[in-house]
Amino acid sequence: MAKKDSRNDNRLKRHERVRKDVFGTPERPRLCVFRSSKNIFAQVIDDVSGKTLAAASTLDKDIKEQAAYGGNKAAAKLVGEKIGEVAKNAGIKAVCFDRGGYLYHGRVKELADGARASGLEF
Repeated sequence: MAKKDSRNDNRLKRHERVRKDVFGTPERPRLCVFRSSKNIFAQVIDDVSGKTLAAASTLDKDIKEQAAYGGNKAAAKLVGEKIGEVAKNAGIKAVCFDRGGYLYHGRVKELADGARASGLEF
């Protein structure tokens, strides 16, 4: 009998499939999301040079002070607002959103809404 893939294996397959199309350039870098059970992470990446231009997560001190727990939608919205501010300070106005194989729902959607609220376009 064939072994059933785990949910994370399926997510990684979706992520690899999407990454064939989503590519960050210096003019429009990629906003990448990683979600764990207790935290959420966001990075703005230039795939041409392979460098991270901006990053934010629930492990940052200022977000940890505002959100006691990093695995909920309120914390994800704070991370989205923070990544938008950091990206704007780095001179980034527009990004392409890479949801990392996750559904655009819940914490991923809140992070995107927070980034849009702080001025990022995607």
